[in-house]
Amino acid sequence: MNVVNLIGNLATDVELREFGEEKRLATFRLAVHRGGNDDEADFFTISAWDRQAQLCAEYLAKGRKVAVEGRLKQRSWEDEGQKKSMVEVVARRVEFLSPPPAASGAEVVPFEAAVA
Repeated sequence: MNVVNLIGNLATDVELREFGEEKRLATFRLAVHRGGNDDEADFFTISAWDRQAQLCAEYLAKGRKVAVEGRLKQRSWEDEGQKKSMVEVVARRVEFLSPPPAASGAEVVPFEAAVA
């Protein structure tokens, strides 16, 4: 079984790449606190595709808190004769946990009262 669940803060802004009209890839780094008494974190590369990628690019920025559900994927390649590899998280779902920043000077109204 290949399942990963992470909660953390974006360590980078979202980078969006497009491959044709309907194919998109968003990538970002996620800092996940290890817990305990230290302030150490682990950093993961997150990849989201298509509609989820578009939403991440529109609404996320460095510092925002998210939950990511996905799977691990290992990639290998050769760079100038050296073999390299990395493990990334391919997101199945990204849940935005921190509220979007309010426009400067704008009042935040979560809902309108019902009119009697």
